[in-house]
Amino acid sequence: MKNQPLRFVCYTQVLVRVPLVFLCGVLALTGCKSSGSGGSQASAGSSLSSAASSSALSLTSSSAGDLSSSSAASVSSAQQASSSSQVSVPLSGVENSGRDCFVPALPAYANLASSIAALPDPFRGLDGESISSKHDWTCRRAEVSKQAQYYELGEKPEPDTDAVTAAVVDNTITVTVEDNGSAIAFSATIQLPTTGVAPYPAMIGMGGSSLNNTELLNRGIAVINFNNNDIAEQTNGSSRGRGKFYTLYGSNHGAGAMTAWAWGVSRLIDALEKTPDSQIDTRYLGVTGCSRNGKGALIAGALDERIALTIPQESGSGGSAAWRVSDAQKAAGQNVQTLSQIVTENVWFRSSFAQFSSTATRLPFDHHQVMGLVAPRALLVLENTSMEWLGNVSTYTAAVVAREIWIALGVTDHMAVSQLGGYWHCTLPESQQPLVDAFVDKFLKGITTADTDVVRTDGEYTVDRARWIDWETPGLH
Repeated sequence: MKNQPLRFVCYTQVLVRVPLVFLCGVLALTGCKSSGSGGSQASAGSSLSSAASSSALSLTSSSAGDLSSSSAASVSSAQQASSSSQVSVPLSGVENSGRDCFVPALPAYANLASSIAALPDPFRGLDGESISSKHDWTCRRAEVSKQAQYYELGEKPEPDTDAVTAAVVDNTITVTVEDNGSAIAFSATIQLPTTGVAPYPAMIGMGGSSLNNTELLNRGIAVINFNNNDIAEQTNGSSRGRGKFYTLYGSNHGAGAMTAWAWGVSRLIDALEKTPDSQIDTRYLGVTGCSRNGKGALIAGALDERIALTIPQESGSGGSAAWRVSDAQKAAGQNVQTLSQIVTENVWFRSSFAQFSSTATRLPFDHHQVMGLVAPRALLVLENTSMEWLGNVSTYTAAVVAREIWIALGVTDHMAVSQLGGYWHCTLPESQQPLVDAFVDKFLKGITTADTDVVRTDGEYTVDRARWIDWETPGLH
């Protein structure tokens, strides 16, 4: 990519709980151009797949190129060059560091390429050129974000932070947002730990956290319950335009429910930044959710760079699964939720996304890139091999391919994939707890020795790189 604003970010090592990164400055070069399921909550134990096996695959950065039991030899050179000991977390300190990047107008559906069979190249810009520098990632990320919002999610408003006020009473924070000449208020509950020292790191639960919240509290992490249904309803297809987001922006606003929820989480973060009485350290925030709320957690983490750690749990289609791979699973005779089904089920996406119902290959992006919007921040993808409906092959494949972005950025330990089966939907198995603890320790507490460079599945899946990746992973300098 060329003619993009350059952004310089200071990196610091996470040694103790001190600010991780400071935005050092923004340089716009003279002459530069100016200027987007759990599906239905799967019933416990439903759609158990016969693919699960008793052996788990666990790989670190030294052997995770293909991340499958049969192809460890496919390690990319960029990955071999990355260091698993690098633990700096580049946070921009702002909701959207690419806000000033030039992103050209996107083509309408009719003008898109007729078909892109492979998962699209996350490193090739809209100008047709591949990025070569870590500094280029800010504006490349802005392009993918605009694509995801324009074609799938709906645009996320970014009101001035002065439009947000807040008050804390007991364990409840009430957030008031004014925009478009009107105002709405919503609340979130905060459970503070009894160990550690205030202000505390916090995990925001989209519709509540399905992680082991007792363990979070015991590790000194506050747990915040965000009622996403209050912001945008998700009962069924009749829920479109209902909720406080639409009270503020109008029932005809193009944002789907997940974008509205992400907006709500961002306004909650604005509020936490303004209320020391909340006792929350906003430099160390995580977001999580399971099933449909796991999709929402991923989108919230993708669209707000103040979130240090994102943990989507069993998010399936519309979350960690790739539309193209889910279609391939369906074509192979498996019971998998696809784009054509999910757009009829609920209002998580913008209404115009339905035009891709039978043409997912026309999308200029896929969810490996949506996950990549979190990079270089921390992402832990938790999936369930036993839930075929969630796209067990698709979620694993997409997550492995998404990891190429962290590989290119030289921070493989900032992204992990754990897919295990044999447990109820949205119930964190004990075997995944150590990895959750490691991510919490490293990215919310600054414990650098935690091992987070992990990719594993007990499904014995092989990522078909020849089919899904027709591009090279660069070593960004």
